[in-house]
Amino acid sequence: MINKTTLKLNTGAEIPQLGLGTWQSSTSQAYDAVLAALKAGYRHIDTAAIYKNEVEVGRAIRDSGIPREELFITTKLFGVQYREPDVGLADSLERLGLDYVDLYLMHWPVPLKPKPGSTKMDRLQVLFNDDGTRQLDIDDWDFIKTYALMQDLVKSGKTKAIGVSNFSINNLKQLLDAETTTITPAANQCECHPLLPQTELIEFCKSKGILFEAYSPLGSTDSPLFTNTTLKSIADKYGVSIPQILINWAFKRGYVVLPKSTNPDRIVKNGEVLDWSDEDFNKVTDLVKVEGEQRMIKPNWEPFPIFE
Repeated sequence: MINKTTLKLNTGAEIPQLGLGTWQSSTSQAYDAVLAALKAGYRHIDTAAIYKNEVEVGRAIRDSGIPREELFITTKLFGVQYREPDVGLADSLERLGLDYVDLYLMHWPVPLKPKPGSTKMDRLQVLFNDDGTRQLDIDDWDFIKTYALMQDLVKSGKTKAIGVSNFSINNLKQLLDAETTTITPAANQCECHPLLPQTELIEFCKSKGILFEAYSPLGSTDSPLFTNTTLKSIADKYGVSIPQILINWAFKRGYVVLPKSTNPDRIVKNGEVLDWSDEDFNKVTDLVKVEGEQRMIKPNWEPFPIFE
């Protein structure tokens, strides 16, 4: 049975706990995956400008025939547009073919310099340094200024809520303490799985009324979790896959979970709620004590301190 649980945002809106993640889904894959997910009963789709699949995600939403008001759609502002989030959102809405999104997130707490002369069709290009690193736009700009501008987007009606992604406790404290912050972020979307349980961050978000969302709940493409013997024994016990155990571990912890798949059968299985024991849940929780904490998604944002 597909997870139909909804959680509450601090705006009062309901958000489905289960969502389809679309990071690293190519254009055709994204279209097929979104259609398959919606057919399976998913009602929450997560994308981003930098995923470069918003056009296909939007087309799948329309082709599904499901009324817009029954869906929860999230997209994200990329760092090169942090000085003009209104333009970033307008661009995303145009690509998606939607009048509004339900949640608009600042993708990282790091402003980036856009490549000069980029056109509307390619406004997401980053200016790179000679050594291949991205040029950061941090001399006179920061995420606090971006968020201050994002707050106006809620008034416009083009997004129902705003939030952040990949924000640490320190980042959130800085944002919440800023005089310009008048809207508490509705969500903070971060990497989270048994080897990166994010317990302290989740508790901090909860204390501030910020809903936590887990991306990469399986770890990553080559995640060591897929070959973990403890997880395999638990999965075999219930006749399910390791990904199903990982996703249900996240469900049981009570936040939004965004598994990504392009395989229709796996998309269905990923959304199913299992009846499993607290003892086995605790075994999954204790994996980090044995294996040690491992962060899988670690882009280079030097010299900006990230995840501190």
